Amino acid sequence: MTIGVGGKTAEQALAELSNMTAGVQPIGEAEYRARIEKAQKLMRGRGIAAVYLNAGSSLLYFTGMRWHASERMVGAVLPAEGEIEFLAPKFEEGTVHDYMVIPGKVNCWEEHEAPTALFISMLDRMCPGDSTARVGIDESTPFFLFDKIRVLGNRYDFFDASEITRTCRMQKSAAELALMQRAKDMTLVVQQAAASILRAGISTTEVESFIEQAHRKVGAPGSTFCIVLFGPATAFPHGVKDPQILKDGDFVLIDTGCRLHNYLSDITRTYVFGEPSEEQRRYWQIEKDAQIAAFKAAKLGVPCGDVDRAARKSLVANGMSEGYKLPGLPHRTGHGIGLDGHEGPYLVLNDDTPLDVGMCFSNEPMICIPGKFGVRLEDHFYMTKDGAKWFTEPSPSCDDPFGLKA
Repeated sequence: MTIGVGGKTAEQALAELSNMTAGVQPIGEAEYRARIEKAQKLMRGRGIAAVYLNAGSSLLYFTGMRWHASERMVGAVLPAEGEIEFLAPKFEEGTVHDYMVIPGKVNCWEEHEAPTALFISMLDRMCPGDSTARVGIDESTPFFLFDKIRVLGNRYDFFDASEITRTCRMQKSAAELALMQRAKDMTLVVQQAAASILRAGISTTEVESFIEQAHRKVGAPGSTFCIVLFGPATAFPHGVKDPQILKDGDFVLIDTGCRLHNYLSDITRTYVFGEPSEEQRRYWQIEKDAQIAAFKAAKLGVPCGDVDRAARKSLVANGMSEGYKLPGLPHRTGHGIGLDGHEGPYLVLNDDTPLDVGMCFSNEPMICIPGKFGVRLEDHFYMTKDGAKWFTEPSPSCDDPFGLKA
């Protein structure tokens, strides 16, 4: 029997969990101001007059304001010089002020008015004397808004603001790393608890419900996402539409995460319910070898794509298909993570971004064998001045996935 898999009731496993958020601090006003100053310095150096931050993670990153995007335009204009200003519906003005961390003027539009026209008037006022200024538009801005912006403001040179937003966001500060470390510690504990409640006949939906409760018990608002797969369904990277029932000898794949003060975790564990077969052990080890090969390739200055190449080279050497063909790895080796679960840069063949201090990545070179099973081991690492460092240590073995053997 796989060590740590099964043997407890959900009630017993939950009772053993406790809040893990003591001592963690959210990002403070001083750091938000430093982020704005960094962005403005970059903007001035590149001849950029202003950047529009739409409701979402970039608005949160620079201002501390958490606001979900909708059909109503809410955001902020960050000028290369001067103070940031916000844009919102008039009836939301009080709520915007309530959510503010970085104070600023709130420019309001009524329901019958065009917020894009208000936005252009803000640019005219905040970028005086430069009718052809370069203005970055947040890459998450919906097309229906941008389409109206570019018609009304066709005198401006609009471009993808990821040139600024991504450059600032991809290198995490010590405070960001601390929040991500704790979030990942929390999810790893939840992963171990989830493994302990497995029994023949349990459904994937039961396990998902337990993981939601367990994330709450360790101090998170809940699971940000949860994928639980049994048996042949594990060969589908993001799951299948119908629940499965666990049987002895099934591979179990659980991919889940939580949020702590806006920063995310994302960990996958794969193991066998019951006694692993030699075939299962072999493919599990092939996956582990690819994950370690990717980690060893992650060195300062190396292009992100080379980390993906290292994982694929390991897989092919162990008999897997080349490229994205199956059986093998059908997707990139990893993604950046921070305020978004998936954010740039990416560990994918065509990403030439050099690895630098503070960058954070998932490492998950999954093996998919259609009709049989899949194996994904996902841990995250971040770059330090001394090279790559794990947030969470990889799973030790197929027979002891959580390192519980004395």
